[in-house]
Amino acid sequence: MKKSFLAAAVAIGTLIGAGQAQAEQFVNVLSGGTSGVYYPLGVALSKIYADNIKDVRTSVQSTKASVENLNLLNSGRGEVAFTLGDSLSSAWSGDAEAGFKAKLENLRGIAGIYPNYIQIVARADSGIKTLADLKGKRVSVGPAKSGTELNAREILAAGKLSYSDFGKTEYLAFGESVELMKNRQLDAAIISAGLGVSAIRDLSATTAISVVEIPASIAAAIVNPVYISTKIPAGTYDGVTADVNTVAIKNFLVTRADLPADLVYEMTRLMFEKQGDLVSAHAAAKELSLADAVKGMPLPLHPGAEKYLKEKGISMTR
Repeated sequence: MKKSFLAAAVAIGTLIGAGQAQAEQFVNVLSGGTSGVYYPLGVALSKIYADNIKDVRTSVQSTKASVENLNLLNSGRGEVAFTLGDSLSSAWSGDAEAGFKAKLENLRGIAGIYPNYIQIVARADSGIKTLADLKGKRVSVGPAKSGTELNAREILAAGKLSYSDFGKTEYLAFGESVELMKNRQLDAAIISAGLGVSAIRDLSATTAISVVEIPASIAAAIVNPVYISTKIPAGTYDGVTADVNTVAIKNFLVTRADLPADLVYEMTRLMFEKQGDLVSAHAAAKELSLADAVKGMPLPLHPGAEKYLKEKGISMTR
């Protein structure tokens, strides 16, 4: 009888353990390079979820950002991802040129988060002051087919430039670009990120820089309507003493259609209610706004996100 009792106890314990294992939800946050904005915000978001959602285990994955994130997410290798609006639009339409072989139908929106500013940073001694001055120079445009690189193509095309105009084109992450600029092996880098990105702060602390203007006329020539004309405020980086005209594009947080509605509801709620924790991770999160949560969203919202936003009185008009 004792053996039977022990066997039964072990069996019950195994079943309970199996039930607990099945109940645990993994949330992998797909972010970006460690020297950008997505990664610190991804780390903060991961901690918020782990601390506040029962039976959730989280992780953060550093990636090449938007395009890679969306492909990973659609294939089930992540639960939530950061992405630029133009990449998201291309993923939803299945634009092969942008890195999507077919429409990524498993994607669903959570909310718009903050704008990425296109920041063209040059060594001050390079002589680069305008877009035209990039001709013949060594320029990094971001990792191949990343969100940054797609932005670079749009901006250059509007300015009637192409990679063939450069003396050398590099496809590097922000941190790698900065290191080459410090070592005089690169003249300029096109960086698409929230204001105050650590890579540019690091560069400007040791190297005199200039931020190249993208004038309103160039912004107006960009075909994609998701770009808006804006300014990089004076003082954002060391040596930037006046506002600089540029363009920006909205970032979004997205998830998968097959995730439970109650989980996505909690992820959406916590992102807005714990905004202060995100701001502590990076100042770009100050621009997170409930009122703008669905503006420009190029794909359907996840039902869990939609439920929360409707409860907060947010119109679903995009």
